[in-house]
Amino acid sequence: MLKKAALAAALTAMVVILGAFPRAGAQDSSAKASSDADKVQNAYRIDFLISEMEDGKKINTRQYSMNSRPLEENDIKIGTRVPVEYKQGEINYLDIGTRIECKLWDQTNLASLGSNVSLKVQAEISNFALPDQQAATQQYRPVVRQLRIGTSTIVALGKPMVVGVVDDPNSKRQFQLEVTVTKLK
Repeated sequence: MLKKAALAAALTAMVVILGAFPRAGAQDSSAKASSDADKVQNAYRIDFLISEMEDGKKINTRQYSMNSRPLEENDIKIGTRVPVEYKQGEINYLDIGTRIECKLWDQTNLASLGSNVSLKVQAEISNFALPDQQAATQQYRPVVRQLRIGTSTIVALGKPMVVGVVDDPNSKRQFQLEVTVTKLK
């Protein structure tokens, strides 16, 4: 009987000891996951500046800002939804205005890149053409003009960078998209 009790105690001790090892490993992996989550929780401020240029001079600028965390998709949308009759009795809507979509990835851990982030940006500006820019046959239908810039690039933190430039085909104007990313504390 004593042998059975000693054997049961030894088996119980082994189960407890062996059972503790996987738990310690699980705690280590959860601690690692927690530290990885802390790294991802960095927040950034992204400033966008859209400049309209004519003959090399700025004639108009628009500023937009948002706060973001890495790997999150963000957007800014400003404008008007215009109803347009698609088929008799069926209405569709056009979004006219400015839309900026972006997503960033923190690259500060990579020694070769320094303090940088990867940034993907899609910017679209749309408006109605002026009456003198419309064809005479489309006098009663609105003509929508669109400018679009889409890019993926590496941006140095705290430094403004022009990430896209487009020419307006109907004038001597040019549009520039400038981005500044700042790490929040």
